[in-house]
Amino acid sequence: MLGELLQPMHLLLILVIALLLFGPGKLPQIAANLGKSIREFKGALSAQDEITIAPPAQQPTQAQPTQAQAAQAAQDPPQAAQAQAETPKQEQKSA
Repeated sequence: MLGELLQPMHLLLILVIALLLFGPGKLPQIAANLGKSIREFKGALSAQDEITIAPPAQQPTQAQPTQAQAAQAAQDPPQAAQAQAETPKQEQKSA
């Protein structure tokens, strides 16, 4: 079946259609890229399988707030917001 498709007349017809579709300027580039792709594919098939499994990166654990710190943060949000609001004013005065 495949031998019937690759007869010289069929290949010539495929070449003429490709020439009409892509033009004479692009056809050599397409052929070069196709050849390069086939070489890379063959190289990948013949290369040894190198599978490296890296251990997962250990990320430093973030310190969890203690219950006392969490309780204090829950009670002090207005003071923290007020302190942040005053900081820009102080910077403007010193500038």
